[in-house]
Amino acid sequence: MNSLLSLEQALEKMLATLPSPSLDNLETLPISQARNRICAQDVMSPINVPSFDNSAMDGYAVRLADLEQSLTLSVAGKSFAGIPFTDEWKPLSAVRIMTGAMIPQGADAVVMQEEVSVNEDGSVTFEKLPKPGQNIRRIGEDVKQGDVVLSVGAELNTVSLPLIASLGIPEIKVFPKLKVAVLSTGDELVPVGQPLNEGQIYDTNRFAVKLMLEKLHCEVLDFGILPDNEAEFEKAFMHAQEQADLIITSGGVSVGEADFTKTVLEKLGEINFWKLAIKPGKPFAFGKLPNAWFCGLPGNPVSALVTFYQLVQPVIAKLSGAANYKRPQQFPAIAATNLKKSPGRLDFQRGLYRLNAQGQLEVEPVGLQGSHVFGSFVKSNCFIVLERERGNVTAGETVTIEPFNHLLG
Repeated sequence: MNSLLSLEQALEKMLATLPSPSLDNLETLPISQARNRICAQDVMSPINVPSFDNSAMDGYAVRLADLEQSLTLSVAGKSFAGIPFTDEWKPLSAVRIMTGAMIPQGADAVVMQEEVSVNEDGSVTFEKLPKPGQNIRRIGEDVKQGDVVLSVGAELNTVSLPLIASLGIPEIKVFPKLKVAVLSTGDELVPVGQPLNEGQIYDTNRFAVKLMLEKLHCEVLDFGILPDNEAEFEKAFMHAQEQADLIITSGGVSVGEADFTKTVLEKLGEINFWKLAIKPGKPFAFGKLPNAWFCGLPGNPVSALVTFYQLVQPVIAKLSGAANYKRPQQFPAIAATNLKKSPGRLDFQRGLYRLNAQGQLEVEPVGLQGSHVFGSFVKSNCFIVLERERGNVTAGETVTIEPFNHLLG
C-alpha cells in the first residue's frame, strides 16, 4: 500500500504542473453575454458608488445646528430620487427626503419619518438630536473610483455582473472556454439507445462526464467510443489533441488493461499512470500530449465520477483560469449506523446527511458501496470521507462528510 499515491499528493503534482491560461487569446464580450465565464482582467471602477451622498431612509434631512436651537422645524422643500432639492435652505428648517435621494448641501443627518411628528401647521417635531451622519450613504461608500472590484480569475455570475453593470461598464475581457474532448475505451461499450448484445454495457461514463463538463461551462467535444485497436486509438487521440485543451477518457488505465492504451499515450506524450490510495478510483492517469492535457479515469462508473469530482474538477478550474475555485467543504457528522471500512485507502462512501432531533449533523450510507453501483448516488447528498488508515466505524462515532456541490446537484 505504501506505493499508492495519496489524493493530496496527486492534486499537488497536477496543479503544480498545469499552467494558468494565456493572456494572448482573450475574448471581449458584452456583459449580457458573459455569464459563467472567467474574468481575464482586473476590473477597476471608473466611478464612485454611490456617486453622491444620498439618503438611506425616507425621512427628513437636517442640520444639527438648527435642531440644537429647536426640535421643531419648518419644511423647506423636498428631495426625491432623481429630483434633488435645489431651493434656498433657510435656517430652522428641514428638507423632506426619500430613500436614494441626494443629500442637500449642508445636511448633517437624516431622521427617519417614524421618529418625526408632523404638526397641523406643516412643521415637524423631532424626538431627539440625531447622530452626525445618521442615515446618510456617503459618496464612494460602496465602491471608490479606481478600486479593483473584480480580479483576474473571478467567475462572472449573478452577483459580479450586476456589480459591473452598476459601474456603467458595458463589456469585459474573459478567458476562452476550455475545450474538453471526451472519449470512452472498450469493445464492451455500446452507446445509449442501442440494443445490448451479450457481454455488453451502456457507455454511461462518457454521458456522465459530459454532463459534469457542461456544469463547469466547458466546450465539450465528443469523440465517442474508441475500438480496442491500436491504430484507430492513436488516430483518434491525435485528432482530439489537435482540437482540445484537455482530453478525458474512461477505462483502460488499470495495469494490464489494453496494453496498447499505455503504449500509445506514452508514444504521443508524457503520461503518468498512478495507483491512488482512494476508494473508489484507484487507477488514474495524468499527463501531457503535444497540444492538450490528459486525464484518464477508471472504467467503473462510481470510480470515474469520484475521480472526476476529486481530481479533474480542480484541474479544469486551473486550466480555465478560475482563481476562486475552492475544493468541496467538509464537516464533522455523527455516524447513524455502522460503516464498513478497511485501512489502506481514503474512502468516499455515498451518504445521506440530515439534522437529527438534537440539531446535530448525522449521516448514514446509502445502498451498496461497490464501484459499479451507481444507483446509490440518486438518494445521496454527500460523500462520507473515511481516513486512509481508519477501519470500521461504529454508530455514534464522528466522521467527515463532504456535501455534494453543484456538480452532482
